[in-house]
Amino acid sequence: MKRVTDRPTVEGLPADWRKQAKSLRRYGGETPATAIERCADDLDATLRERDETTLSLVEAARESGYSRDHLGRLVRDGKIPNAGRPNAPRIARRHLPRKAPAQAPLAEEPRPRERSNAQIVQSIIQRGME
Repeated sequence: MKRVTDRPTVEGLPADWRKQAKSLRRYGGETPATAIERCADDLDATLRERDETTLSLVEAARESGYSRDHLGRLVRDGKIPNAGRPNAPRIARRHLPRKAPAQAPLAEEPRPRERSNAQIVQSIIQRGME
């Protein structure tokens, strides 16, 4: 059984679909195999187009989680290629650094149940009698 974590990423779907098409074709499913391959081709083209899209520093900051100034510095320092012009930098989405998402704070450890001395003694007595 396939676990949720075994699912391919969006970028991995075209290869996964092509594998499925190959398997279908092996068993005579030419028409569905061709349809799946066309879907894989369409998704590949869409992903390439997405990665080639250039963003202004403001758009890049919104998407990456880094400030506009920081991204501008990275472009000026040559750490990210400038996909725009001098004094009007743009960043290709594929070169965009991504800040790791903030992790949710850990849930507070449950406290041991507070019991009165009488409850503790009663518990010990009951366990002793079992």
